[in-house]
Amino acid sequence: MDNQHERRFDGGPDRLRNPERIALLEVPRVVSLCLEGSSARTVLDVGTGTGVFAEAFSTQGLEVTGLDVNLELLAVARALVPSARFQEGLAEHLGFPDRSFDLVFFGLVLHETDDVLAALKEARRVTGGRVAILEWAYRAEPKGPPLEHRLKSEAIADFAVKAGFSKVETIPMERLVLYLLSA
Repeated sequence: MDNQHERRFDGGPDRLRNPERIALLEVPRVVSLCLEGSSARTVLDVGTGTGVFAEAFSTQGLEVTGLDVNLELLAVARALVPSARFQEGLAEHLGFPDRSFDLVFFGLVLHETDDVLAALKEARRVTGGRVAILEWAYRAEPKGPPLEHRLKSEAIADFAVKAGFSKVETIPMERLVLYLLSA
């Protein structure tokens, strides 16, 4: 897997599990919003990193699979979240059969993909339900990626429609934006 891409996360596991960063993610609220009005039982956490969201979904009794390109981060995720399955893989080429998951979750990773449209098409293919995207708000600030790596809400909505989603719900949060997509 290519870990040298300029937009890919280059920090270590400690940076992903930093308590200040975790607080910014509003993990319980995000998980609740992702599951609201859903009967999801299976979740694919694309770009799982150290498994922060995989762990949160798992504590809700869901069957969780985490996917990431970074083997070091996957090893940490496996150690911290033994109730989930983790494997190496790319968002643009999900190695799962059609409709394998009730929810596909992208937690601060869509802006790092090489091909946003391909990633969303793959997510639509492997879900029988909802796709949730958590991204940094499109504004310059000291936390998160530089502005030129962030995705505008309009761009995410446009990619979602091109990928075959008919509904895009945008939920602004303090520093992040949650997008809920459905066919």
